[in-house]
Amino acid sequence: MLKAFLRILAELPLPFINGMGVLTGWILYFFSIKTMRRTRKNLTIAAISTSTKDYQRLVRQSIIETGKGLVETFAIWFRPQQRVLKWVRECRGWEHVEAAHANNQGIIFLTPHLGCYEITALYYAARRPITVLYRPARQQWLAPLIDEGRNRSRIKQAPTSLRGVRSLLKALKQGEAIGILPDQVPEFGEGTWANFFGTPAYTMTLVGKLAETTGATVLLAFGERLSWGRGYVIHITPLSMEPTAENINLGIEQLVRQCPTQYLWSYRRFKRPKPHGKTGSE
Repeated sequence: MLKAFLRILAELPLPFINGMGVLTGWILYFFSIKTMRRTRKNLTIAAISTSTKDYQRLVRQSIIETGKGLVETFAIWFRPQQRVLKWVRECRGWEHVEAAHANNQGIIFLTPHLGCYEITALYYAARRPITVLYRPARQQWLAPLIDEGRNRSRIKQAPTSLRGVRSLLKALKQGEAIGILPDQVPEFGEGTWANFFGTPAYTMTLVGKLAETTGATVLLAFGERLSWGRGYVIHITPLSMEPTAENINLGIEQLVRQCPTQYLWSYRRFKRPKPHGKTGSE
């Protein structure tokens, strides 16, 4: 039943899908205490608001954009690839990809929780293979949907395990691309504390190790969600600094400041991982 509904959803026009996302966002805004609490706390920590009124606007719009992201993700997973790609209106910065290929370098795409992060890998996979690092879903019902939605085209999934890291390393050594969510909190012992909007956040060190080992080009990428369901603009920019945890967080900050309402402020970015693998409180 759920898959049947999602296939119907995927056939709808993007403005209608975004409209359902707006409704989902308002439901979260009024009824999800957890989402509201985390969004408010993280926006307070980031301190990017210019006034109380601006802060309230950011909270409201961020949660609405979160709703859009939830609904559009399922639509992208179950819509044929070529029809999804028609939603991409423009790709800015593709010349950085071409430059890496010309130098026979692998590419590490850093795609934070900003805008539509499902569409960036799909856009690249229409041209070349990409291996994407993912954390297996905790909800059993979600796992088969993720597998069906992401395992297509030239996208390969690599779990957050030693086997997955080996897959990433192999792809880079073959001159291929990999995709990583750089603001995903790693397990204890797999990261370091680095400032994110002026506050320490546990940040993965994997990117720097992979880049040092393979000489891969590190690019930041995100899919900006246009208003009124008009589609997406993909932005690709090089990380012009050494890929340390601090510099990666700085690069993410610069992207977030371009589209602050489209960042997933409800994500527990500042949580503390526990030694036994279970995450602690924020």
